[in-house]
Amino acid sequence: MKFPVVGAFLLSLLCLAQPAVAAEPVSLDSYVREFDYETRKMMKCSGKELLSMLIKKEAVLVDIRFPEEQQAWGPSFALKIPLNELPARLNELPKDKIIVTACPHIDRSSIAMVYLSAKGYNACYLVGGLVGLAELLRGDEARDFMAALQGKVPSQGKAKQPRP
Repeated sequence: MKFPVVGAFLLSLLCLAQPAVAAEPVSLDSYVREFDYETRKMMKCSGKELLSMLIKKEAVLVDIRFPEEQQAWGPSFALKIPLNELPARLNELPKDKIIVTACPHIDRSSIAMVYLSAKGYNACYLVGGLVGLAELLRGDEARDFMAALQGKVPSQGKAKQPRP
């Protein structure tokens, strides 16, 4: 395909909302025929929604970037499965959780979301991508999220002292 971003966008439009537990595989023809506004809403996950679902253990974040990208930077709490390895590694994904796919923006993650949805997984893609997630997880927010992810109470930090 000459325009991969356009292709990824078109594939993302094929997603059909899935129930909380995985469903039977569905054909892409069915996605297109049944696509509606609710489907469009359910195919996306914001960074704040993702963090909440991860803390509650309701979701798994899947980093679908190439291995070199994953080695250079990325969230330690994500499952690392490059997009081109996804078909061979489906057995690593739980069917009882929401699978949130992520790449730096949304082009590859939308392809992964459609693929997983067609395979019967409850999948969505991370709006804003990993770049947006990195922006969200800065300073206190990163500290508090990692503490909550580990089941710890986030620390309040030192009280700010007034300046003389």
